[in-house]
Amino acid sequence: MWLMALDTLPAPAAVERTVAAPAPPVCPSAHPASTLLPTRGIVRRELATDSAQIYYLYVPPGIGPNAPVLVAVHGVSRNAEEQARRFRRLARQYGVVLVAPLFPADRFADYQRLGLTGPGARSDRALQAILAEVRQQTGVTGPRMHLFGYSGGGQFVHRYAMAHPEQVTAVAIGAAGWYTFPDAKVRFPHGLKLNRRTALRLQPEQFLRIPMAVFVGERDVRRGRDRPELRQTERVDAQQGLTRRERGDRWINAMRAAARDRGLDTAYRYEVLSRTTHSFATSMKRGRLGERVFHFLFGPPPRLKN
Repeated sequence: MWLMALDTLPAPAAVERTVAAPAPPVCPSAHPASTLLPTRGIVRRELATDSAQIYYLYVPPGIGPNAPVLVAVHGVSRNAEEQARRFRRLARQYGVVLVAPLFPADRFADYQRLGLTGPGARSDRALQAILAEVRQQTGVTGPRMHLFGYSGGGQFVHRYAMAHPEQVTAVAIGAAGWYTFPDAKVRFPHGLKLNRRTALRLQPEQFLRIPMAVFVGERDVRRGRDRPELRQTERVDAQQGLTRRERGDRWINAMRAAARDRGLDTAYRYEVLSRTTHSFATSMKRGRLGERVFHFLFGPPPRLKN
């Protein structure tokens, strides 16, 4: 297994590479200590059962097997390493195990929609394999995870929560381009109706119990030729709006209404990041996206708790 240690921001110009033999699996029941084995910074790993599947892992020091897990999912720029680097400080502060999977375009062309509507492998199954390995080799025992995704990753995480609600505690979405609305009469990915041959079923009675938040830049309103990766069709525009700000607001309101119709008081939040465009780096620096995401998912920073 290849491991690559990465420093905190800013990214180093060169990184030392070392070869290490695969570590033997560590089951929680066999782990003698009350804390997990921390990684030396952020580690680049290859999935043992699929060496082409890469993910980045950070395990802070001094945490136990019940530590929460945050999965951070990249957009179409595939910046999984950057997401891990920029979230590392907060993961250490909160005591959160951080996992950032990489979904290469040649294997996961449809990763934003879990691989259910287009070519390529199933991205939800790839993430499940990654998490199984992380739990086995670190000693994390919790069955659920927290999810964050930016842009295309925001599409992935809310659809993953809809498909596998029993695995998810809460979801934070950064500026997704468009959404799956909680409408059982509309075909996926615009709504919840899946092909009968698909084994998955999206059950709103389950996923509407998961707290979710959308964070989008104040200046993330460009479209047309300026933003060709933003899906712009008559159908999406009519259902969701013309910009990421409008679409995120409409979706949160639709989720809130659907939960309320079922007697659920689930927490849904919509926040605009001041002076921020559609950029993960700018959202983190100027919009303080990282702090907002961790506060929503895990509460106030530990130093502020009574």
